[in-house]
Amino acid sequence: MNLPNKLTILRIILVPVFVACFYLPVAGAMYIAAAVFVIAYFTDMLDGHIARKYNLITDFGKLMDPMADKLLTAAAMIMLTAYGLCSPVATFLTIGRELVISAFRLVSATQGVVIAAGKIGKLKTLTQFIGIVLILLGNPVFNRIGVPFDQIVIWISVVLAVWSCVDYIVKNLKALKFD
Repeated sequence: MNLPNKLTILRIILVPVFVACFYLPVAGAMYIAAAVFVIAYFTDMLDGHIARKYNLITDFGKLMDPMADKLLTAAAMIMLTAYGLCSPVATFLTIGRELVISAFRLVSATQGVVIAAGKIGKLKTLTQFIGIVLILLGNPVFNRIGVPFDQIVIWISVVLAVWSCVDYIVKNLKALKFD
């Protein structure tokens, strides 16, 4: 097993660790959760970089890397929603988008069509990361001036999620055959 795949597995392992942080009976548990989330997010960036640079792209990575990302994001948004820190609508739309895209990718894979992530989807991922980290950290700086910047960023990520989903389907629908 190559290093990028090991990093993907590490990210999957970090998901329950991240969730467990919400139940830690210590002050600053959200900061610990934020640290775990950031580490997990950077394993995603690192595994992709290494896989492309050293041509270590595998079928396992193609399948599991996006699944690990979806698990991490879904876990974060569900936990934040459970704690009243994220809108259930934002969480529903984000996870719904991920399920639609995953189903679409599965159908395309059965037909031998590989569909790469688009620029809007990558921007969605970045804004999700920033928004989730800001929420976990208690919206530092912006809370002092009364700006819910964390929520603004999350809603920007939701708009990008819906937009990228529609864009993804429109651009790739003709590549699939629905008999």
